[in-house]
Amino acid sequence: MNRLILRVSLLPVILLLLNACGGNSSVVKRDNKTTVYRANAQKQPIQSVQPRQTYQPATYSGIFPKPAALEPAVDFWRKTYAVWQRSEVAFHDDRYMDVVYEVMRFPGYVAEGLTSEQKQIMNERREFWKSRLAALESKLRYNAALNADDRQLIAKLESNGHSLNSILPGASDRVRSQRGTRERFKRGLEISGRYNLQFRQIFRDAGLPEELAYLPHVESSFQPAARSSAGAVGMWQFTKAAAQTFMPGNDRVDQRLDPIASANGAARYLSYAYAKLGDWPAALTSYNHGVGGMKRAQNQMGRDFVQIVEQYDGPAFGFASRNYYAQFLAAREIAANPEPFFREGILYESPLSPGQYLAAE
Repeated sequence: MNRLILRVSLLPVILLLLNACGGNSSVVKRDNKTTVYRANAQKQPIQSVQPRQTYQPATYSGIFPKPAALEPAVDFWRKTYAVWQRSEVAFHDDRYMDVVYEVMRFPGYVAEGLTSEQKQIMNERREFWKSRLAALESKLRYNAALNADDRQLIAKLESNGHSLNSILPGASDRVRSQRGTRERFKRGLEISGRYNLQFRQIFRDAGLPEELAYLPHVESSFQPAARSSAGAVGMWQFTKAAAQTFMPGNDRVDQRLDPIASANGAARYLSYAYAKLGDWPAALTSYNHGVGGMKRAQNQMGRDFVQIVEQYDGPAFGFASRNYYAQFLAAREIAANPEPFFREGILYESPLSPGQYLAAE
């Protein structure tokens, strides 16, 4: 383990405030108030369901732990990457990731990007679920009559052992839509055949776990020219500021578009992040939230990563940051053993020869 903690010399103090390579999402505040609902029929409280022990204890593969509490999120991203197609949209609770209200399929042809009409359909359906949940919360608060649809929704909310009194308050504000990415993830697997050997060698040479080579599945689906709304560029999604620190070189050429150069930059960044944060869940999450942001989370919440995910409400620590490590675990699991998820087979592209440069592609 000692060889994992590499020193990166002469790094400026400003790195503690550095936003990470990927983009951030806005924070979602949680309502900690407890509401007790009563059903109108018998004028009795709805019986709280005690959470069941439905998940196994934390598991380890190499040095990336998978705490039991993260399994619902890992399973959600497993489905997003390898089960739900781009023509499908899951409407779900953005905190309780095992609560999926519906998986809707768009009619007709669906391309990589949605048309304005398809976006409208998706937005209207999301509003439908927000309205249903708000109406249910109001009915239970004021002891109004429940219909069959209401009771079916209650059963869905409680199906995984959640207490209705804990999950329903604010549920209408937590409805989120997620398109499936099965086709995109499969294409990423095919492209990864070009780079896998070299990426793994880069991380081994840096004294890091070679499974970090799976990270572009989360960042870009291995698209060399990917660009994000936050200004991150390339397969490894470096911002300009991060690239200047971890990919020093010729300013006239944007090395972020070079998969090999940016993989070396990612190795430098992750070495630095691990040395500062001390574990891989936090170091990987910093790729989205920044080293300084994750250090603040640890200072406030301690080193328990699950506690950070579930309770930390720091600036910009939103849905993307909370889910980043779970996404990596899901992507890593699928990429390491794709056959159960893609039984039709994967046509991996041929590996690059050493030194081959494909940024122009």
